[in-house]
Amino acid sequence: MNIPTYNLVSLGGVVVGLSIAAWFVTRWWSGNKKHNLGSLRQLAPFALCSLYGMLLILSAGGIIGAAADWTLWGTSAIGDAVLEYGVGGQAPDVTRSSHLALTPGGHGVVIIMTVILCAVWSRRRGFRWDLFASVLCGISLGLSSGLAGVAGYVLSPVVSTAGDFVVGLL
Repeated sequence: MNIPTYNLVSLGGVVVGLSIAAWFVTRWWSGNKKHNLGSLRQLAPFALCSLYGMLLILSAGGIIGAAADWTLWGTSAIGDAVLEYGVGGQAPDVTRSSHLALTPGGHGVVIIMTVILCAVWSRRRGFRWDLFASVLCGISLGLSSGLAGVAGYVLSPVVSTAGDFVVGLL
């Protein structure tokens, strides 16, 4: 089943993603007395879920890829509205010109990561909204050109190669 996706990110979507990242980093910074490498582990769930969101938006299609695409459309629309009506700015398209798609092994890694995230979300403590916001951050930044999207650009070949190697496609 191949559900078409139209992965485009506007400046508004990038602003939403960077705002979520700024929120988490500011909360981490203001909540720590010691700012050392050991305290960085508190940002690990945010970073891992953001990287997962970047992988979702790099998915070629299907239900998960379409959900990520709709999410990207939503964050871009919200960010565009804030830019245009909030500060009177414009929201140009800032999608990277070279679109990277995951290989079949990379798609396998996305499925495995989805199962892991669902296992974490289904714990008895309730739904983790912080992880959901982190995934939104990754989806919003994954296709961005420039520094905001560099992790998505680097992540795609690494995950695809690792997934192909593990499942025996190489």
